Amino acid sequence: MMNLNKTLLAVYLLLPVMSFSQTAPDSAIGNWPRFTEVEVEATFPGGDAAWKTFLVKNLKAAVPADNSAPIGKYSIMVQFVVGKDGAVSNIKALTNFGYGMEDEVVRIIEKSGNWTPALQNGKAVNAYRKQPVTFVVEDNDFTVSSKIPYTLFAGIDNEITVNVKKVSPNNLNLMITRGNIITTLDGRFIARVTQPGRVTITVYNKKNDKELGVASFEVKKQSEMPAEMKQ
Repeated sequence: MMNLNKTLLAVYLLLPVMSFSQTAPDSAIGNWPRFTEVEVEATFPGGDAAWKTFLVKNLKAAVPADNSAPIGKYSIMVQFVVGKDGAVSNIKALTNFGYGMEDEVVRIIEKSGNWTPALQNGKAVNAYRKQPVTFVVEDNDFTVSSKIPYTLFAGIDNEITVNVKKVSPNNLNLMITRGNIITTLDGRFIARVTQPGRVTITVYNKKNDKELGVASFEVKKQSEMPAEMKQ
């Protein structure tokens, strides 16, 4: 494979999301129920701005590139519990993209120290939090792009644009892990996938069948397609 100089283009730090319900008691956190929705959410000392600053300062953003992740966008989700005493526990990754990304977000949560606990009926309670972090890995010498970056939609024709430094587009051949890719008469690449999930697209040089690089794409439902793409 060509030794591509991949770099981390960006990391998006999104605020935690919550849902409404109450779980059964958990002996690991003192037989107190854990809440997924509370009157006052648990917060990092200093609030959301301080939490984002902590993440930006401590997150090792280059982890996926350092671990040879294919170019692409990876939305990591980690769930944890903030106890009534402010201690963080029960940290669990809800995604499994690998390349060290989930481990890195878990490491940051473990390092975050004590939080201000959530309140329910005026009392401190154990509560869930979820932290999404999106890593984007790109390479200036190798791009595989779609209308929405690193996103395909099931059940439609998705046009793919490929650029590889020093290789003519006419000499490129694409393979996809699920579905198929066709090349039109005018040289465009069209990806067709039937089910949501995740796929990788591998690019080869037709002249010598050499692998040039790999890109990872999320496949979403057709119903999730933006209105402007449906026109």
